[in-house]
Amino acid sequence: MIQQALREIGRGTAEIIDIERIEKLLTKYYDDGTTYTVKAGFDPTAPDLHLGHTVLLQKLATFQKFGGRVQFLIGDFTAMIGDPTGKSATRKVLTKEEIVKNIASYTEQAFKILDESKTTIVYNNDWLEKLGAAGMLQLASNLTVARMLERDDFSKRYASNTPIAVSEFMYPLLQGYDSVYLKSDIEIGGTDQKFNLLMGRQLQKAYEIKKQQAVLMMPILEGLDGVNKMSKSLGNYIGVTEEPKDIYGKILSISDELMWRYYELLSGKSLNDIAQLKKDVASRIVHPKTAKENLALEITTRFYNEELATLAKEEFNSVFKAKNIPTDMAEFEMEDGIWICQALLDAGLEPSTSQARRDIKQNAVSINQEKISDDKLNLYTGEYILQVGKKRFAKVKVK
Repeated sequence: MIQQALREIGRGTAEIIDIERIEKLLTKYYDDGTTYTVKAGFDPTAPDLHLGHTVLLQKLATFQKFGGRVQFLIGDFTAMIGDPTGKSATRKVLTKEEIVKNIASYTEQAFKILDESKTTIVYNNDWLEKLGAAGMLQLASNLTVARMLERDDFSKRYASNTPIAVSEFMYPLLQGYDSVYLKSDIEIGGTDQKFNLLMGRQLQKAYEIKKQQAVLMMPILEGLDGVNKMSKSLGNYIGVTEEPKDIYGKILSISDELMWRYYELLSGKSLNDIAQLKKDVASRIVHPKTAKENLALEITTRFYNEELATLAKEEFNSVFKAKNIPTDMAEFEMEDGIWICQALLDAGLEPSTSQARRDIKQNAVSINQEKISDDKLNLYTGEYILQVGKKRFAKVKVK
């Protein structure tokens, strides 16, 4: 059972530091029922989550299955400083009103994944505000400026003369002190948080907590384009509060290759079940479209319910049927700026670029249901449904 738990806990992870400690905690749980704590911090910088955020929540839910009690840490104090991780400039500081609003939205969405009975919501303002000037100075004495500048984002900003606020140096220290106060056994976060996560281990030792937390890092989830980090600013995200039909439709739009990445990081299916499904798809027992539909149904159901997820599927299929667009068309990835005639050839819709040009001139070619007449057209970053005649379709993703 312990090995099965370790396999599920390790699923999709980018790096685990001190796996031996995690194994000891699991062994203790299965021997006498002793639970352990798993901490994850969330800065309420926006009111809504997207699927990229839920990668951590899925991992927390996995720990809950195997004896873990989640410390769901709301960084209401640190949000007023701003985590510089991965940022090229100092982040906008939130007001207390914005933080309160975002916290309410965060927790409501989080409990669609987490077991509320095995979760404790904590706010780091409760202990960080009490540190006072003396406590802050003592905390700051645990790290040198040279060590801080080893962080990739700080070193790049320093080299390019981009301003770094002194308060930003405090962020990893404060995050680390959270682990001191909470006496966390394990902390999880994204790969971009490694410096901050290790700070928790360092400070637990410095403050003589008599243990050092294990650290588990999850990879950054790619967005709908399959390349860039899922982000609202890039428009390649799936928001957990979006309409069921939008969640369902967006998941169906991902490539077959990216589908397996989403299965690994987002699905509640076991690794064995996913491996079997992958074999069935490879041997053509199951169509890739069916596997993708099942994933879309699972995720849409998670944030709504089975009835609404099924309705979303029916609505999606009816829209495509009304427009005579097949839902299982072939998908292709192409380079930015590709010539339309070359795209039609590469997608297998035309036997040659000269034939593609002739069909365009004869109004037989459509892009996203719109007829085109420009045979010199180039396609840039985005997703397109190419159509030749009434029955030849292909989905093209231009990167």
